Amino acid sequence: MRRHPNYRPHFLLFPLFAVAAALLMGAVVRFLWNAILPALLGVAVISYWQAVGLLVLCRLLFGNFGRGSMGGNPRWKNNEGARPRPPWREKWANMTDEERAKLKEEWKRRCGR
Repeated sequence: MRRHPNYRPHFLLFPLFAVAAALLMGAVVRFLWNAILPALLGVAVISYWQAVGLLVLCRLLFGNFGRGSMGGNPRWKNNEGARPRPPWREKWANMTDEERAKLKEEWKRRCGR
């Protein structure tokens, strides 16, 4: 199989960069913990590997550590940043009381209740 002359398997370097980033973040967490929390709250000073373990624990407990935005899935947002209304809400708001009662009866029939 012929490859482009400028082909570089960047995807093979991703695990290396991920591990390096995690280890670097461990150093940052250790520095911040030891600089702020012992004086502020009287907690113990932590080692480098305890800081890395704390990062792993945060990832397990809170998930998606370091990925994505704080606002959730961007596909659910419009240009203003608010979630768009589902189409059925607009349809429901425009229904008359008789149409709503008919729809409720139809769903009761379909769902067996």
